[in-house]
Amino acid sequence: MAYKARNKNIKNLTLTTVDGANDNGSSGSNEKNCASATAEALSKKLDELDLDEQQRQRLESFLTQKAKLNELGDLNGDDFTKIEELGQGNGGVVTKVLHKPSSLIMARKLIRLEIKPAIRNQIIRELKVLHDCNSPYIVGFYAAFYSDGEISICMEYMDGGSLDVILKKAKRIPEKILGKITIAVLKGLSYLREKHQIMHRDVKPSNILVNSRGEIKMCDFGVSGQLIDSMANSFVGTRSYMSPERLQGTHYNVQSDIWSMGLSLVEMGIGRYPIPPPDKKEMAKIFCLPMEDDKSSTPAPRASRPASGFGIGGDGPRPMAIFELLEYIVNEPPPRLPSGVFSPEFIDFVNNCLIKNPSERADLKYLMNHPFIKKSEAEDVDFAGWVCETMNLKPSTPTQTTV
Repeated sequence: MAYKARNKNIKNLTLTTVDGANDNGSSGSNEKNCASATAEALSKKLDELDLDEQQRQRLESFLTQKAKLNELGDLNGDDFTKIEELGQGNGGVVTKVLHKPSSLIMARKLIRLEIKPAIRNQIIRELKVLHDCNSPYIVGFYAAFYSDGEISICMEYMDGGSLDVILKKAKRIPEKILGKITIAVLKGLSYLREKHQIMHRDVKPSNILVNSRGEIKMCDFGVSGQLIDSMANSFVGTRSYMSPERLQGTHYNVQSDIWSMGLSLVEMGIGRYPIPPPDKKEMAKIFCLPMEDDKSSTPAPRASRPASGFGIGGDGPRPMAIFELLEYIVNEPPPRLPSGVFSPEFIDFVNNCLIKNPSERADLKYLMNHPFIKKSEAEDVDFAGWVCETMNLKPSTPTQTTV
């Protein structure tokens, strides 16, 4: 029995139609049936995600947009017009682009790797897993392709940018805002683990994106083992967020992501990369507290300042070599949020994330039921309004999203 060319569906899977199904040329009917089956399967998957009505509508809108994009054929580098550069990191440059055939605005990440064609093709195949990653807490994925010596990953554009950029503008992020961010990160990590059996591997402020609708989404998670291996030696900044067990080369799992999340929360709360922690003098300056006359205090050791961290007013600790920083993470006590500035619930939550022994560190289930999360879920916060004010953006809709 002969087979016709395969037809792409909304999720970029292939559906095979049989040639000569009937004598009346009803291949169009077969295509409609396939499309209907695909839509039904997609609807069932969305039903499993425990979405509110607004989340479901937005996700369905994105997938409809993506389906129309797929109808135009494979993405090609010539079809894009660069609008502006959004940032650099993880071995690639991210730009805001216009996809001319569809008039869609996207974020395009370009990764230049000197690798063999077989490895390159395997990376593209592995990245196709992203087609199935549909969640309100995961940045939407359009496609990945190779051209002109670069791998392109085309993603949903988030106009609020990444939290490391927002942190530089805001100086510090308020606890109520961090509560909403934490809920989204936990739900994103839970989704990746429960629905796709993968961990993120690179949780940090620059990989958490927000937009003017108040959405908070994670990006750059490790779905491609070949891409992770190929990029392993091309950058070092991410290592400063790695857990002690990962830095030591021992077995690690999603507990490593929880350490990275806790470290990121401390950074966003105090306004700089927190290892080693600020001394009393710097902490007083950060939070405009009365200066204590503590003759016993000693100067803080030198600290690293990765790309996403910065010293308060330019007076932060001196940079230190990456190997010194990694040794500090492994051998010294983890950072802590200062009491009297943050709530006891938030302090306890972070302390549970930053336990050096992974077997004693809190897991996702425990953290989702932590008092800090319950309190944050109950709080009425205009997250979209905060993002728009901080980043000087126009609200995306007349009614701001409250999370």
